[in-house]
Amino acid sequence: MKAAVIYESMYGNTHKIAQRIASGLSASLEVDVLSTADVAVQGLPQADLVVVGAPTHVHGMTRPRTRRAAVDAAADPDKHLHVDPSAQAPGVREWLGTLGSLHAWGACFDTRADGPAVLTGRASRGIAKQLERRGCPLLAPPESFLVSRENVLLPGEEERAEVWGSHLARTMLGGQLAAAR
Repeated sequence: MKAAVIYESMYGNTHKIAQRIASGLSASLEVDVLSTADVAVQGLPQADLVVVGAPTHVHGMTRPRTRRAAVDAAADPDKHLHVDPSAQAPGVREWLGTLGSLHAWGACFDTRADGPAVLTGRASRGIAKQLERRGCPLLAPPESFLVSRENVLLPGEEERAEVWGSHLARTMLGGQLAAAR
C-alpha cells in the first residue's frame, strides 16, 4: 500500500512534521512526501492514503495574503524566521481547489500556536472538510502539532508526529479498512 504526505510550510515546522509523519508511515507503507510546489509540477502520486498538512494562519488554512505576510515577517532579522524553500508555492487551500474526487483514505494535520484551538484556530479542520468533499473518508480525526511563540516546534511534537504516522499506518493496514476501499 502507498501513502502520500502533501504539505505546505512557511517556516519549516509543517515540513518537519510531514517528514516525521512519513517516517512513521514508512515502517508499513511506501510513502511519498511532497510539498504543494512538488505536487503542482509532478502531480499527486497514486496513493491509498493521502495525508495533508498546513500551518494555521488567521484561524484556518493559509491564503495568498497570509503567506505573503509570513514571508514579509521573515525579512525582519529580529524575528529569527527562515522561510521554507516551498513557501512561495500555492498553498493547500489552492491545491485542494484544483482536485476532483480522490479515491483514497485521508488524514490531515496542521501546525499552530500553543493554546486552546478556539483561540488559535486549526487549519486541519478546513483541510478535513475539503478532503471529505472530494470523497476521502478520514482515517483519523484532524491532528494539530504545536509551536511556541517564537515559532519553534514544542519539545516532543516531532516524535508525536512519527507516532501518529505509525498509528495511521496500523489503522490503514487493519484489514477491514484496507479491504473496504
